[in-house]
Formats: sequence, structure tokens, C-alpha cells
Amino acid sequence: MLSSALIYLCAAVLSVPIAKRLGLGAVLGYLLAGVLIGPHLLHLVGEQTEVMHFAEFGVVMMLFLIGLELRPSRLWEMRRPILGLGGLQLILTAALIAFALSFIESLAWQTAAAIGLTLALSSTAIVIQSLTERGLLKTQAGNNAFAVLLFQDIAVIPILALLPLLAVGNGSTELSGGGHHGGWIHDLPAAARVGITFGTIAAIVIGGKYLASPMFRFIAETRLREIFTAFALLIVVAIATLMINIGLSPALGTFLAGVVLAESEFRHELEADIEPFKGLLLGLFFITVGANIDFPLMIEQPLLIGGAVLALLLAKAAVLALLATIFKMGYQHGLLFTLALAQGGEFAFVLVSVARESNVFSQHIGNVLIVVAALSMLISPLLILLYEKLFSRPGQKAQAEYDKEITPSCQIILAGYGRFGQVIGRLLTAQGHQLTILDHSPGQVEMVRRFGNTVFYGDASRKDLLAAAGAEDAQILIIAVDEADKTLDIIKTAQMHFPNLKILARAIDRRHTYELMRSGIAGLRRETFDSALNLGLDALKLMGRSAEQAQRAGELFRQHDEQSLKVLSELWGDDRSYGVAVRQRLEDLRQVLAADRQNTTASKQTASGSPPLNKQP
Repeated sequence: MLSSALIYLCAAVLSVPIAKRLGLGAVLGYLLAGVLIGPHLLHLVGEQTEVMHFAEFGVVMMLFLIGLELRPSRLWEMRRPILGLGGLQLILTAALIAFALSFIESLAWQTAAAIGLTLALSSTAIVIQSLTERGLLKTQAGNNAFAVLLFQDIAVIPILALLPLLAVGNGSTELSGGGHHGGWIHDLPAAARVGITFGTIAAIVIGGKYLASPMFRFIAETRLREIFTAFALLIVVAIATLMINIGLSPALGTFLAGVVLAESEFRHELEADIEPFKGLLLGLFFITVGANIDFPLMIEQPLLIGGAVLALLLAKAAVLALLATIFKMGYQHGLLFTLALAQGGEFAFVLVSVARESNVFSQHIGNVLIVVAALSMLISPLLILLYEKLFSRPGQKAQAEYDKEITPSCQIILAGYGRFGQVIGRLLTAQGHQLTILDHSPGQVEMVRRFGNTVFYGDASRKDLLAAAGAEDAQILIIAVDEADKTLDIIKTAQMHFPNLKILARAIDRRHTYELMRSGIAGLRRETFDSALNLGLDALKLMGRSAEQAQRAGELFRQHDEQSLKVLSELWGDDRSYGVAVRQRLEDLRQVLAADRQNTTASKQTASGSPPLNKQP
């Protein structure tokens, strides 16, 4: 056991830094390490099935951490892309693959359907890790990709139940291993299984909402960090075990628990404690995927394997590109969405095992599917790397080391030093104020430092980075980053650990503005409102209005919009009431501006001695 651990650790420590230095990314480094130490090249490790089952727990932890970053309200807002985009991707991809196999290979429709469902799934582990590593997960394409992956994780459950019904031979249709088979409730009636399933999900939600925080407070009072870490691991392991034994996906269960705990005051501590375990297990999982690639089969049938991998990538890319067009993602985001999800997924290994046991297809087809899925997963980071080369800024690295020493200013901390933050920084510096500036883009930090500015690289949502920047003694924290979710993360960290700070923030859009208003910060400014309003005033002047009239109209518009924000923020989340209120506020605005125009015209006519007109031209 120690010898195997030594081999895995050496492979990771040697291959991943080299892959990162070559710009290939950590995921591809792990996969290549698995290929090298696997049973078909250096023969340092043998059969990987048991190790992979253990390492898959890294995927479970990853979904738990993702859940911690998604508040329930945010998940509800994503319901349309999850169900619409995710559902269409799975159905269209599975149908396309099944039809092609039935037509070209003359396979039975049951076998073709099983293969289509197996290969329609993408790799949650590789996609999320690769996008996170490059800072792309919270982009439009990243959010859409995550929605699809979440739907796929949910869909695995009915697919596992469907596979035995697609058996084409005389083999047993009982599930006997390799998947989530509901060990504790397998022999119960269907109605009882459904009731227990929904009861378990309800218990996770209720327990996370009402029981977790008191228990965490009790554990935290011991002031023993290792016990807090042990309790965090206990929650994840217990939920995963429970979900497996009632026939549900452990990743889905822990994701749900993470979402419920997302608003807990212990969220950041949970993330910090689980993250190292997640990273190690996820790396081990990628290594086992690389080691599982069956090179003898590739050598025996290179055209079949190569053609199948290419066909899989092209088929999935065609469906994804179509969906990107339908959902109007734009060229750049659509391309990233397509390339990110074009591979097979880790659930293919589970589904192939269940399908072979259920006699849905032969052992040979199962072996081919595993090799095709593994090779497509190996190629996937290269596709994202290709996208990064096409669209990233010259000289920008995917990641960099955080600045180890930050000199605090004791007055103002400015988080984000792009086009928005630079204007703030220049104004305050010119007025003699000292600033500590943080930015999480290594390319931006490098560029700004060339011009003699002192900017530190760091993620301002981290407590230790804010503390190093002098948050204990600073008076103001200005958040000027261009990511809505990151802004909210920084606010929560600052309010929790540095309540003395007055917080000012940049609002990205309307939804973000409402969330900032509810957060209780000292102030906010919408990033496009003032410039858009001023450009509108210029248009009024060109249309013949005087500067005074245009300024008056702009001031009325500003006042009305600020009042509308307060009214509408209270209704945000209630779609029907919000829509009614928006229409009412628009009508009120028209009446206010029309009344002002009439008053201005009447005043001018009175001053000139002309009789007032009944109707304005």
C-alpha cells in the first residue's frame, strides 16, 4: 500500500508541474502520469478498478464544494438552463449516437440506445477542474456547462434504472454491482423505495438548514481544527454512503448538502477544510483514468478506436454547437461551451459495468466504450487549451503564485484593478489617499506593474489575503472586480471577519444590484448606468433640447430609477409580481417625464407672454 502511494505521489509531483510549465494544465498532467505508470507502459501499477472507486470520492467532494458556492436562490435561477439546456443536450446527443450506430453498425436499438446514453454524458471532474483552473467556470459558457453537467448527474439515476430493461440476450437483468443499486432498499416495494428516496432528500435539506449550524458551533467551540475537519469529512462521507445505499448518486447528494449549507456562517471554513482532500483525490482519479486506457486494444484495432473517438467528439460538438446557437451564447462562449463538453465522462465506466452485467451489450463493446471514453477525456484538456490559446491575452498565465508579502496602506483596500478600478485608484491617489490594491488576474498585475504601480496578486475573497492587505485597520474596502459572484464572496468574507470595514461595490447588472442592496454594504454604483445616462443626455441635446432641459430630464430619470431599484429589489424572485411592478414603474416614468415637458413648455410661454397651448407639438 505504501509502495503504491509512493508511486502515485511521485507521478503527480513530477508530471503536473511539468505539464503546467508547458501550458498543458494540471488535469492533462495527471492523465499523462496515469498513462506512464499504468500497466501498459512502465507497469508500475496494476489493475485500477478499486483505486478508481476510491478516487471517485474526489468527484463527490468537488460537487460538495460547488454546492457551497451556489446559494439556493442562485440554483433556482439556473432551473431553465439545467432542465432546458441539460435535457436537450442529453436527449439529442443520445439520439444522434443511437441512430448512427443503428444505421451504420446495424446494432439492435436497445444496444444503440444504451451506448448513446453512456457516451452522451460528459466528465464533471475534467470540465469543472479545467475551467476552474483557467478562471472560466463563472463565465457564461462555464455556467451553461455546469448546468448541463448537473442535469447529467441527476440523469444518471434513471439511466441506471433503465439499462437492465434494455437487455437483448438471456442474461440476468438484476443489478449486482458496479453502480448505485440501493443496497438497503433493493428488496422493498417500489412505492416504499420512492418514499424513502424523497424522505432522505428532505432529511438532508432539513438537517443542513436547521441542525448543521448548531452542531458546527458545538464542534468549533472545542477550538480543535482537526475535529472540525473530521466533522466536515464525516458529513460528506455519511451523505455519500447514504445516497449510494438508497440507489442515488453520491455526488448529487453531497451537492444538495453543499447548496443547503451555502448560506451557513461556516461555509468558508468548510471549503478550506475539504479543498485539500478534494484536490488529492481528484488528482488520483485522473491518474487512474489515464492508467485505465487499454493500449493493447488500441494497437489491435487502431482504426476502430481512432474513428470512434473522433466520431464521438464530432457528434457531441455538433449537438453542443447547435444548442449554443439556439440559446444565443455568442461565438466565443459557444465555442468554449462546445469544446468543454465534447468528451465522454467518468460515469461511462459505471454505466458500462452495469450494462455488461445486464447483458445489454457484449464484453468487447464494453471494452471499446471504456477506451473511447478514456481517450476522449485525455483529449478534452487539449481542446480547452486550444480555446485558451485562441482567446487569452498574450503573456497571461492560467495561474500564478499569490504575492507572499503585501504592504498594507491602513486606509483603503481596492479589490480589482481593471478599467473600472483604475479610475477609482487614480482619483483617490491624486487626492493623497493610500491604497492597497489587489487583483486576481496575473496578466493585469504584470501589465500594471510595468507602469510603476504597486498591485498585489491575490483573491480578495480569501480571509488571509484580506488580513495581509490590512483589513483589520483599513477604513474602506472598494470592490471593483468584474464577476458578480466573486463580489458577493468578497463581501461575505469581509463582513464575517472584518466587520469594521465600510464596503463599496461595483454592480454588474440589475440582479447583482439587488443582491448588493440586500447585503447591507455602505454603497454601490452600477458600472454602466452613469455613462449610459450621460450618452442619453447628449442625444437629447442633439435632438434640440437645451442643456438645462436635458439635465433636468436626466435627473428625473435618475431619481425615478433609484426609487424603482428599492421597490423592485423587494419583489425580486417573485416573477409575476416583479413583472407587474416593472410595467407600472415604466408607465410612471413616462408620466413623470411628460409632465415635466409640459411644465417646462408652460413656463416658457408664460415668460414670453404667449397664451398657453392646449397640446404640445
